Amino acid sequence: MGFTGLFRQSGLSHKNKRKNIQYILLIGPETFFFRNCFIQMARIFITGSSDGLDSMAAKLLINQGHRVVLHARNAERGRQALEKVPGAKKVLIGDLSNIEETKQLAAEVNATGHFDAVIHNAGVYQVPNKLIFAVNTLAPYILTCLIQRPERLIYLSSGLHLQGDPGLKDFSHDTSRYGYSDSKLHIVILSMAVARKWPGVYSNAVNPGWVPTKMGGKGAPDNLEKGVETQAWLAVSNDKEAKVSGRYFYHMREEYFRPEAGDPVVQEKFLALCEQISGVGFPA
Repeated sequence: MGFTGLFRQSGLSHKNKRKNIQYILLIGPETFFFRNCFIQMARIFITGSSDGLDSMAAKLLINQGHRVVLHARNAERGRQALEKVPGAKKVLIGDLSNIEETKQLAAEVNATGHFDAVIHNAGVYQVPNKLIFAVNTLAPYILTCLIQRPERLIYLSSGLHLQGDPGLKDFSHDTSRYGYSDSKLHIVILSMAVARKWPGVYSNAVNPGWVPTKMGGKGAPDNLEKGVETQAWLAVSNDKEAKVSGRYFYHMREEYFRPEAGDPVVQEKFLALCEQISGVGFPA
């Protein structure tokens, strides 16, 4: 395999250009050398990728040479997503607050072909509890069940999951006491359940930190780029630290998560509740 001599630039920030430039040496049509390791070009689907961390992750992965398919809630946001991430292959449309649209989105994802990684990045905050549950909890469950199984799954959680209720009350009838922290605990439970039930898949949760996005606010103190890099690293890296499953990461390091999320009894209860509400069973 010969070197092509073709280089690609990658960098998240436009500030301090000289410090942020990273070079990628393309070795063949599907392989490149980046940060002292060989990486295979991957196909990646990212939910909610029209804004914030999602859009930034898409840009980073495209700059690294990967093929990324975006997702947006509606056609207008889809148009905006392609404007923000011009290197994306396409954008798929689906409102994750609607169970049937989420199922249809999964079918459209499968119709485009197999993905090496899926990043479940979509999320809402400071909206009615019912909407938080639909988008943050139920939609990733449905997509996980229905999208053809990738090699890697990354679920965006939050440090606020530590405040979530692991009791898993039947939220099919009453979401009045359901909140954002609960949804972020649920996504960790889902990630750990996938890791246990699908040993051939790398399934991990990520806490990007309290970062200055539209959701986090301009005054958020955490490192935005680190939050983006972690999910991209888990999606494509051949580092042994990234090729693990059933872990919870913060800034590319494993971190503590609520132990109830790793309890098979809690996981099975969660999966059963999601199946009851969505009508979609978790594949064996």
